[in-house]
Amino acid sequence: MVVNIRKKRELVSRILGVGVHRVRFEPDKLDDVADSITRENIRSLVNNGSIWTSKVKGTSRGRTRAKLQIKKKHGTGPGSKKGKKSARVGKKEIYVIKIRSMRRHLKILKERKDLTNEQFWTLYKKVNGAQVRSLSHLHELVRSIRTH
Repeated sequence: MVVNIRKKRELVSRILGVGVHRVRFEPDKLDDVADSITRENIRSLVNNGSIWTSKVKGTSRGRTRAKLQIKKKHGTGPGSKKGKKSARVGKKEIYVIKIRSMRRHLKILKERKDLTNEQFWTLYKKVNGAQVRSLSHLHELVRSIRTH
């Protein structure tokens, strides 16, 4: 027996707060669905599993993300760069990276017993006071301290 369940579908969608096209009925229990008149009856069918809702279909952004990754990489060559270095990486960021690397290096030298505690602190203070330009400059200072 074929039953018109369009109105039931609309009622279920209102009860569950979903779109009409997301409502699904168990094919074997269509008679029960047709017999259900009240909202309470329909809720009991939902609890039984005779009525359920399908999940929302979304648009996958996987391909878009992949394209964006490629797009980010392209056009980053030396010919496309405008402005100073500091326009892309901030001066403070560069400073922090440089200081941390020098301090780390000093710590390693101290642990290896290449520097005494006094030598370590004199160099550490020089690094802190911006008297050391780079790691290579630090190496030169370490060599000059060792020879003395």
